[in-house]
Amino acid sequence: MARREGTLMTTRTTPPNGAPCWLDLSTTDEAASRRFYTGLFGWHANEPVAEFGGYSTFDRNGAPVAGLMPAQGDNAGHDGWGIYLAAEDAAATLDAAASNGGTVASPAMRVAELGTMGLVTDPDGALIGVWQPEQHQGFVEYAVDGAPGWFELHTDRYQDVLDFYRTVFGWDTATESDTPQFRYTTMRNGEEQLAGVMDGSGMPDADKGWSVYFAADDVDATGARAVELGARLVRPAEDTPYGRLAVLDDPNGARFKLVGPNNG
Repeated sequence: MARREGTLMTTRTTPPNGAPCWLDLSTTDEAASRRFYTGLFGWHANEPVAEFGGYSTFDRNGAPVAGLMPAQGDNAGHDGWGIYLAAEDAAATLDAAASNGGTVASPAMRVAELGTMGLVTDPDGALIGVWQPEQHQGFVEYAVDGAPGWFELHTDRYQDVLDFYRTVFGWDTATESDTPQFRYTTMRNGEEQLAGVMDGSGMPDADKGWSVYFAADDVDATGARAVELGARLVRPAEDTPYGRLAVLDDPNGARFKLVGPNNG
């Protein structure tokens, strides 16, 4: 993770094109997921909407922060967080993905007046959502306690994947490190860092694909609270040059990460 503290704003009304703008949890136990995330982050869980296949949302401070949906299809036995990137034209973005080494996993679909969504896999097989905002602009607050804090992709096809996101999503990127031990690039909007891509080819234990970090003012206390609520601590909190980090699986096995100020 290459974002240093203090490089993100905390609110927005319209997501920049290509930026992470929404996330949702595919879950095998909706009730348990609601209990866990409302208990951990103080989110409010809204009721499922039958019109949208039982999809529901969490709010933070009265604004949408994440979605929740019953696991189905290939995900029926697996819980996990999915991330969406903003697109000015979802259908054109899906076409571009298919022409640049990706695969369309779900075609463009209008979601009432909220926006248009689709799903693609990048050249290394990582699944990423596409969201063309209309009434629903995505999450409003981020990089503050209990909100999404960072988004990161670990990939074995580092250069191919960077070329893909630059071409398909219009990413403006900056190389943060380019050594054999640590190759990392960030997606930027001006000076603001919004997502990171890490070369995981020499890291067999790395979490391949996209990961979400939730911001926490106190990573240790939030991690301990998560364990009390039934989560499993995968990687204990540790200070790094990019903040204090921890990795957990929620009670249903969905992996998420925490990021916050270092203790030192």
